[in-house]
Amino acid sequence: MLKKRIIPCLDIKDGKVVKGINFLNLIDVGDPVILAKEYEKQGADEIVFLDISATCENRAIAGEILKRASSTLRIPLTIGGGICSIDDFRNILRLGADKVSINSAAVKNPDIILQAVKEFGTQCVVVAIDTDGENVFINGGRFDTGVKLIDWVKKCEALGAGEILLTSINTDGTKIGYDVKTLKKVANCINMPIIASGGCGNAFDIVDMFKKTKCSGALVASILHYKTTTIYDIKREMIKSKIPIRRGYSNDRL
Repeated sequence: MLKKRIIPCLDIKDGKVVKGINFLNLIDVGDPVILAKEYEKQGADEIVFLDISATCENRAIAGEILKRASSTLRIPLTIGGGICSIDDFRNILRLGADKVSINSAAVKNPDIILQAVKEFGTQCVVVAIDTDGENVFINGGRFDTGVKLIDWVKKCEALGAGEILLTSINTDGTKIGYDVKTLKKVANCINMPIIASGGCGNAFDIVDMFKKTKCSGALVASILHYKTTTIYDIKREMIKSKIPIRRGYSNDRL
């Protein structure tokens, strides 16, 4: 079994990390770079920054935050939000990101996936998908495109995307557990890596998701931001359940 990744996700709005329920009622939970550094110390395998209002506000992600993060973090950094062109990819990678996550623009213009893969490589291209389990949503989960989820993930794979970041709108921020049904459905129809997102309430939800699906990573937000648990504790539970982990920088604490 491939080693599984624990990936803190920091949703950014107005320069601060925010978190809500079902993409609504957002609460300020802190500075993105300070939080990311703390999660790295705890043993995070990667960090994801998503500027959740960039697309709706028709602007690029804040470059200052990315510069600060890339200069201080040693683990891979994925950036998403407001990515509309190959130039956006180029600028973000130049500022220090390891991967670029694209969502709304990819649905509107799928060829951008192919173009990005050709210029930057498969490993740099992450397609983020917000879904209700059936259809694909864009603009921060606000608009139902009518595009079928399974059709879209198959197309992303055919275009060469490196991995899928799959967020369940129905469970996001609820802490009731990942949408295992949808994750299994997607994982069974494609061969590319999938990062599960939306609904994690504790370490046992992560263990359960890894046991029941083929996902390679777990995106985690609320339970870390609100200190319900730590990455140390999550990885301990994974070890107990014989789920292989990437030990990162915290071997001595596991």
